[in-house]
Amino acid sequence: MLFNIFAQFVDSLSILNVFRYITFRTGGAMMTALIVSFLCGPLIIRWLKAHQGQGQPIREDGPASHIVAKAGTPTMGGFMILLALVSSTLLWADLRNGYIWAALGVTIGYGMIGFIDDYIKVSRRDSKGLPGKLKLLLQVLIATVATLWIISLTSPDLATSLAVPFFKSLLIDLSWFFVAFAVFVMVGASNSVNLTDGLDGLAIGPVMIAAAVFAIISYLIGNSVFSSYLQVHYVPGAGELSVFCGALVGAGLGFLWFNAPPAMVFMGDTGSLSMGGALGAVSVITKHELVLAVVGGLFVLEMVSVIVQVASFKLTGKRVFQMAPLHHHFEKKGWAEPTIVIRFWIVAVILALVGLATLKLR
Repeated sequence: MLFNIFAQFVDSLSILNVFRYITFRTGGAMMTALIVSFLCGPLIIRWLKAHQGQGQPIREDGPASHIVAKAGTPTMGGFMILLALVSSTLLWADLRNGYIWAALGVTIGYGMIGFIDDYIKVSRRDSKGLPGKLKLLLQVLIATVATLWIISLTSPDLATSLAVPFFKSLLIDLSWFFVAFAVFVMVGASNSVNLTDGLDGLAIGPVMIAAAVFAIISYLIGNSVFSSYLQVHYVPGAGELSVFCGALVGAGLGFLWFNAPPAMVFMGDTGSLSMGGALGAVSVITKHELVLAVVGGLFVLEMVSVIVQVASFKLTGKRVFQMAPLHHHFEKKGWAEPTIVIRFWIVAVILALVGLATLKLR
């Protein structure tokens, strides 16, 4: 909004020229989201505590320590992230950019699904929430609409193409199969972040790391000079997503202040589904879907651990892990919760560096 307001006065007041710079507005979005989180966080937490009573229902089949340590902690803290992210993006981004609205649409849409899921859990005192098939159907519908929108905004030579990391100009045209692929990326990213959200601070750390990486990728991909130098595809308008990703980093930092062990609030599906969807949407727009699998490799590992566990038990009657997702396996092995969280963050940083390296190693 600020860009759209001040851009027309640049000729008469040169200092306003800073609003033309994506880097400046990305920093502004990050700080704004952080401040909104700090100011609204305590109010939101108090409201959630007052209306949720016993807080988020704890899984009966989860680690026994959670029943005592995490009982009474309110959920739906993802609303705090969404409030900071959306308000900051609307304030600092160029609202004429269709990619911004596509990313916000997926984020808010998935946040609404998560909110309904969390509400059912809290109101019915049931840790299951929305039926899995219904939740998946809603996610697919939102992702499909967003993908078709993104295709309409992207140049024809890139619209349905898949870029392959480590190759300079290799683009594989998936034609209309790209819709199914992009939907898979968004839904997969959303649910993998959801599975990772099981310990205080575990999910939000890697989300911020991935968002920071995609802020850089978006800026480079959306700049014709840098994309030409790095010999990667140029996506006009994608640079504006740096503002969105910067806001996500700021909102995540603000939320982490309240979610650090011992957590005052959980993000719930309201946060995890929307944050994963946001990362998936940005990766589709920037044509870095495969890089998301590297940068968000921790999320992939968590999801794979669940798939392997379920498949192994159904086929052989035996479990590969003591408990899935993967972070619960290490809890069962005796690792302290902060140890698991910090080590998983370290893994996320390493994977983020590998993902960034794909920009140059071609």
